[in-house]
Amino acid sequence: MDKPLKTPPPYPIASVDHALRAATILQMEGGATVTQIAERLGVARSTAHRLLAMLVYRDFAVQGEDRVYRAGPVLELAAHSQSLVSRLRAAALPHLHRIAGLLDETTNLIVRTGDTARFIASVECRQALRVGSREGMVFPAHRTTAGLLLLADLTEEELEEVYAPERYRDRPADRPDLARLRTELRRLRRNGFAVNKERSERGLVAVGVPVRDRDGTA
Repeated sequence: MDKPLKTPPPYPIASVDHALRAATILQMEGGATVTQIAERLGVARSTAHRLLAMLVYRDFAVQGEDRVYRAGPVLELAAHSQSLVSRLRAAALPHLHRIAGLLDETTNLIVRTGDTARFIASVECRQALRVGSREGMVFPAHRTTAGLLLLADLTEEELEEVYAPERYRDRPADRPDLARLRTELRRLRRNGFAVNKERSERGLVAVGVPVRDRDGTA
């Protein structure tokens, strides 16, 4: 059995959400300035400064002499150089903005790590009723469109390794039905795209397509 869908809280606290997203940006990308955080969160520089100051106070962030904020000891992520995630995000953002502009729908870039799918970039559309930014969020790979497409690129042996029973010894409810998953992945390989109707969050419908490198790897 799968664990329940992620459900947004009925009374979200914007300041908490902003702080968590700021911490995620620092952890995933290695560092950011007050201005960059303000632009990413869509808040004033003074608000971003207060958020970062609190993260520093609680050791979630540190500020260098160059005035750049980086992940602190609580997050335990080394940032010795510009991260690959940061470079991938920078390369993808112009294309995400273009797609969001053409379709007027929120657009995301997702990478797979093991049995999870992480949203590393998100561009919201202009519609009043829209899917909000998922940047930094992590979902079970088999519950997202992009995660399913990335799983579809695995060999049978690799898929078995990802979902090996021993990996789920302490969380058996999280392991998907592999027979059903294999059937779905075969269909996705034929179609080249995936549709997610309320698999990751209630009320959410998404379409995913793989982004491939020159060798055809997703």
